[in-house]
Amino acid sequence: MTSNMYTIQRISDADARAVIDAAAACATQIGVPQNIAIVDESGHLVAFRRMDGAKFISIEIALAKALTASGTRKATRDIAPVTIPGEPGFGIQNLAGGRFTTLAGGIPLATGNVVVGAIGVSSGSTHEDQTVAQAGADFFAARHHGQR
Repeated sequence: MTSNMYTIQRISDADARAVIDAAAACATQIGVPQNIAIVDESGHLVAFRRMDGAKFISIEIALAKALTASGTRKATRDIAPVTIPGEPGFGIQNLAGGRFTTLAGGIPLATGNVVVGAIGVSSGSTHEDQTVAQAGADFFAARHHGQR
């Protein structure tokens, strides 16, 4: 019997903390304290920061956004249009024990074409959350530009 082994790429603790720092800098710049979660490729928490003044109720939302982005390998805001009534993904938000969300602010983090983790941000409006998450994702992309 032949056994195949897989090599898994995942975000490191150092990268996760650097992405949080970049996202937090953006949140500070726009004046919106945030909860920022970084998960690995399997949706497990790697790093988290609750900025002073961030809403505690948004902690779970930030985690859900990161989990959803990692699991689907898509930005959470891009999933929303196919989950409204009448669309093929309607009701998907009820999966994963309610931890699946289509609220903007979750973005996968990839090296090359491989998703190695995701960022989830919550405590502002969904536009603010998306802006802060995008700052973290852009930092990660620039740091790993061209890596495979």
